Amino acid sequence: MSDLNPATPVDGTNATPPVFTDAARKPVVVVDDIRVTYRVFASGKKVTPGNSRVKHKGRLREVEALKGVSLVAYEGDSIGVIGTNGSGKSTLMKAISGLLPIDTGSVFASSRPSFLGVGAAMIKELSGEKNVILGGLALGMTKTEIKEKFDHIVDFAGIRDFIDLPMQTYSSGMVERLKFSIAAAREHDILIIDEALAVGDQDFRRRSEARMRELASGAGSVFLVSHSMKSILDTCNRAIWLDKGIVKMDGTAQEVCRAYAAAQGAPLDD
Repeated sequence: MSDLNPATPVDGTNATPPVFTDAARKPVVVVDDIRVTYRVFASGKKVTPGNSRVKHKGRLREVEALKGVSLVAYEGDSIGVIGTNGSGKSTLMKAISGLLPIDTGSVFASSRPSFLGVGAAMIKELSGEKNVILGGLALGMTKTEIKEKFDHIVDFAGIRDFIDLPMQTYSSGMVERLKFSIAAAREHDILIIDEALAVGDQDFRRRSEARMRELASGAGSVFLVSHSMKSILDTCNRAIWLDKGIVKMDGTAQEVCRAYAAAQGAPLDD
């Protein structure tokens, strides 16, 4: 696909990306008919390949998390991803970011997506200060860049009084705020945020939403998974409604959120 040049298969395949005729907009993520099935024992234990007990005892359960999902995210898009619990939202985001293997289909991206949550670099025994450094390095920042942005990260997260304490003393909300602050401190071509705005007070949400709009307007693309219609309406120009592993609706944030709220019997601003 000429508009996705160079095309990077996130799933590691050598498949050829589909061709798009809309030359007016530059696609940055292409999800082409992907399917993801979780295979677990009835007890909840994950299946290991070649385990003969699965067929012999008939205890294998398959859960189709994504059933042929396709979408295109364009440069400058802020896309809200909505749906009930178990609809496949987080699975789709992990598949797009390359953190989860897919069974069939392909995912292409113009650059490596950044999944909000530098959890792998967060070490609870270390201080918040050291985790800011590790998180920044994990996102590709240099030590100089981290030093320049350190105060902004700490103040944005609102943890100035706790930055020298071990992360294990932080509340879950403080940890999530710090994760968002680290990820939002640099520009991203593709940023994926899963429920990050569910933490913090109204002031933090306001600042987070403003920063997301900045990131999207900077020729990037942002995905926001949230149960808050208000966050999506305030932040996103587009929304995708997932239902039982399929795309039920894809359109403007206003029309998709309105349809979803009506289906749930809830007010649009809930």
